[in-house]
Amino acid sequence: MKRKLIAAVGVAGMLMSVAACGGDDGDSGEKTGADGFKGQTLTVWAMDGSTPPGWTKDLTAAFEKKTKAKLKFETQQWNGIQQKITTSLSEDNPPDVLEVGNTQTPAYAATGGLADLSDLKSEIGTDWTEALNESSVFDGKQYAAPWYFANRVVVYNKKVWADAGIKDTPKTRAEFFDALETIDKKTDAEPLYLPGQNWYFFDGLTIGQGADLVKKDGDKYVSNLADPKVGKAMEIYKEYQAFSKAPKDKDEATPQQAEVFAKGNVGAFIGMGWEAGTAIAANKKIEKDIGYFTIPGETADKPEGVFLGGSNFAVAAGSKKQELAKEFLKIALSDKFEGALAKENGVIPNKESLQTNLSANPAAVAAAPAAAGGGTTPLIPEWAAVENDPNPIKSYMTAVLKGKSPAEAAKQVEAEINKRLAQSS
Repeated sequence: MKRKLIAAVGVAGMLMSVAACGGDDGDSGEKTGADGFKGQTLTVWAMDGSTPPGWTKDLTAAFEKKTKAKLKFETQQWNGIQQKITTSLSEDNPPDVLEVGNTQTPAYAATGGLADLSDLKSEIGTDWTEALNESSVFDGKQYAAPWYFANRVVVYNKKVWADAGIKDTPKTRAEFFDALETIDKKTDAEPLYLPGQNWYFFDGLTIGQGADLVKKDGDKYVSNLADPKVGKAMEIYKEYQAFSKAPKDKDEATPQQAEVFAKGNVGAFIGMGWEAGTAIAANKKIEKDIGYFTIPGETADKPEGVFLGGSNFAVAAGSKKQELAKEFLKIALSDKFEGALAKENGVIPNKESLQTNLSANPAAVAAAPAAAGGGTTPLIPEWAAVENDPNPIKSYMTAVLKGKSPAEAAKQVEAEINKRLAQSS
C-alpha cells in the first residue's frame, strides 16, 4: 500500500505512461504433470513496501516447493502505476499476478483486463471479511482477492492527556469531544490537529452515517453530496475541526500533520498509524508519549466508519498461467502467510480471525476493530476523475467550515463532480 500520506491508496491521477515489462520466460502455456509446473516462472508485480523480506523469502520457498515453478517478484513504484498497469493488461504478455489498489480495482475489471476469480473465492475466500472484499467484486463477479488493508486511528500525546487529567481513552464520540474540551480548558495544547481538507477522514464519517457519495440517475452516476446523511457527516467533521487551529483550506500533508504533532503541543491527530514514525523522525523525544486508539463512533459497541485503504491481488486475464497464478494466490492468501504479513508489516489481514497477529503493533491493534465496518470511496470506474486535483469535495469541506450549510456547499460543487463522473473511464 502506498506510504505517502495524501494518496493513501486512493485513486491518483495518471502521471506517466511506461511500457510494461512482462514475465516472458519462453513458456507457450501451462502444462502440468508429475513435475507440477516445473520449468515455468510466475511473475508477480508488487508495490514498493508491500512484500517484507521474511514473508517474501518464506512464501517463495513454499510456492516453489509445491509447484516446482519459479517465483519472480518485480517491485513497482506507485508513481504512474495506474497507467503502467493499464498498458500491461492490454499487451500480449502481461505480468501474471498484480497487486492493485483496492479503489482502483473496478476500473481495471471494467476494461476486461482481470481474470474472473469466482471459483477461487468459493474455495479459499468464504470467510474473507465482507467489507474488505467489496472492492474485489465488479458486476457481481470476483475479479481480485483482498490482500491487506489499513485505516485511520487516533494518534495521541499521552503527556498532554495526562496534563489534562484524562486517564482513559474515549469509547464514544461524545467522550472524545469531552476529552478534547478538557484539553482545551486545562492545558495550553491544541486539542486536535485537523486541517479542513482531511478528505479520507471525512469519507470515513460518511461511511459511518451510511451515506453514499454518488447515486444512479438513469444509466449514469451523479453526485449525492446533497444527501442529508452526507451533510450530517460534514457537521460531525466540523465539530472535530472546531478543536483545531489548522487551516480550513489545507489538507493533512500541507504541512504534514505528523510533523506538527511532533512539536509536542498537540493532543491528537487522526491519521495512519505509520505517521507516528514521521513524528518520531522529526522529534525522537516524542516517541515515549505516543499512543493510539480506535476512532470512536456514536456508541461504544461500534467504532466510527473508516476509509479502508489497501491492496488486492489480481490475475491478468491475458496471463497464460492462470492455474499457476491461482496456486500462488492459494498460498499467499492462506492463513499462514496472511498472518505472517500482518505480523511483519502491521497491516490488517483479510480475515478477522487473523487479527491476533497484530498484537505486537499498537497502531494496528487500534485500527483493526474498525475494519469490519469500514468502506471505500465509490467502487465505480467513473470515480477516479473525481479525486483529481483540485478535488471538489475538499472545496465543499472548506466551504462548510467557513460558514456555508452543507446543502449550499454541495450546490457549489455538484456540477463539477457530475462533469467528472461523466468522463470516460
